[in-house]
Amino acid sequence: MIAHGYTIYDMLERASVMFGGRRAVVFEGTTLSYKELLARADALAAGLQDLGIAPGERLCVLSQNNLEYFELYLASAKLGAIMYPVNWRLTAQEVGHVVTRAGPVAFVYDESCAEVAKACRAVERPGLKHWLAIGGDDDALDVATLYEHDGASTRHGAAQDDISLVISTAAVDVIPRGAALTHGNIAASGMQTMGLLGLNETDAALLPLPLFHITAVGHAFAMIQCGGCILLFRRFDAVAVVSAADELGGTLLGTFPPMLGSVLDAAKESGSQLPHLRHVMGLEGPDMIARLHEDTNAQFWTGFGQSETSGFVTLQRAGERAGTSGRIGPMASVKLFDDDDNEVAVGEVGEIVVRGPLVMGEYFGQEDVTAHTFRSGWHHTGDRGKFDADGYLTYAGRKPEKELIKPGGENVYPAEVEKIIDEMEAVRGCCVFGVPDEKWGEAVKAVVETDEGTLSADDVIEYVGSRIGRFKRPRIVAFSTALPRGGDGKVDREKVKAQNQ
Repeated sequence: MIAHGYTIYDMLERASVMFGGRRAVVFEGTTLSYKELLARADALAAGLQDLGIAPGERLCVLSQNNLEYFELYLASAKLGAIMYPVNWRLTAQEVGHVVTRAGPVAFVYDESCAEVAKACRAVERPGLKHWLAIGGDDDALDVATLYEHDGASTRHGAAQDDISLVISTAAVDVIPRGAALTHGNIAASGMQTMGLLGLNETDAALLPLPLFHITAVGHAFAMIQCGGCILLFRRFDAVAVVSAADELGGTLLGTFPPMLGSVLDAAKESGSQLPHLRHVMGLEGPDMIARLHEDTNAQFWTGFGQSETSGFVTLQRAGERAGTSGRIGPMASVKLFDDDDNEVAVGEVGEIVVRGPLVMGEYFGQEDVTAHTFRSGWHHTGDRGKFDADGYLTYAGRKPEKELIKPGGENVYPAEVEKIIDEMEAVRGCCVFGVPDEKWGEAVKAVVETDEGTLSADDVIEYVGSRIGRFKRPRIVAFSTALPRGGDGKVDREKVKAQNQ
């Protein structure tokens, strides 16, 4: 054991001592106390150890939310294994790319993802020894059997800077990069959230966001740290969220468009004013935030952060300083650099760089990319902003080479969509970018260069949806017989965007 080690499993053990009989998790009618959650995590860890899963080995999980999924985070932490969750909205080919990066020893899936799992299994992967099914499957070992082992599992004496989970991020290299978060990252993020929001054992986090998302993971472990309750949902259902908020005392909610609007609509329909809800965090427009404040007593929090920074590094109550992303949190150092890594003056725009215990350990398996991102001793986010004299950060968009679109909170990289559109036989070039969208916050727009009448918008949309995750499909498609280009022959993105916003 390491004297300065503190892991996700340590958080659970502490919570079992401090809050043993209190509710820890509620999922579809099942309620577990902290003592019961610890016992189930221990049993699952014993089952995983019996399979031979060792410290540092990865478990890919492709599943909608359920108890077993969350308990895998805890059991893996005890063994020192690494969780590598996968977005269930990806195609089989995209999931295969993630698995290639992860190099897992085990692949866990549920019934909703069985077909994609089978497609992945058709590809030979020498290091992947175990296929496990939540809920059972004739072609895999039932995860339920892993809880039946009587033997105790060996606790791995992990250090705080050991990797605990990997969140997939940019697919700029075809294979998504993986932000490797350490046990210390998760602990620091939870402490910051607790401190800024004033969370304690009376709180309950509503978790309709998927467990492959940093917001869901962060809120879940913040609850374990403060002794609150995790109200877990298989997937987002506005009526179910309102019911749980009212009946089980949900106080914290993470959302992305159009979730909050659906929740407020469902609350209005049921006659609820969501009396227990105190905090909402995420990405929402001013009108929706104003509606939340008008219809409930909850406070919306807005800020800046990434998966690579374990969530928010700046935060504020919405409206505290209109138009900004708040001030620097207590667990981060944030500066703004120019292209030569010199700090810019107050009021000037620069790249947002971060240092401190919230910053990921590495991009998993990519030493060169990690070294470039961490140059000058800072994590370079690829985002730009400016500070005012009072330390409030105003977000100023992505750097051109790292442009990003966020429809409904998902990350869509224009380069990835452009690569797919360029595969179409009649296409000579294209430009993909984000445009404002009332429902989703942002929408993907594609401007395609082709001969007039050759392709329809539906042709482009359906082709993209057949090759990569359907949430990456353009919602808007425009055509041009000649896109503006620079002297190097490449599409001039800024001119295309200026002409087509």
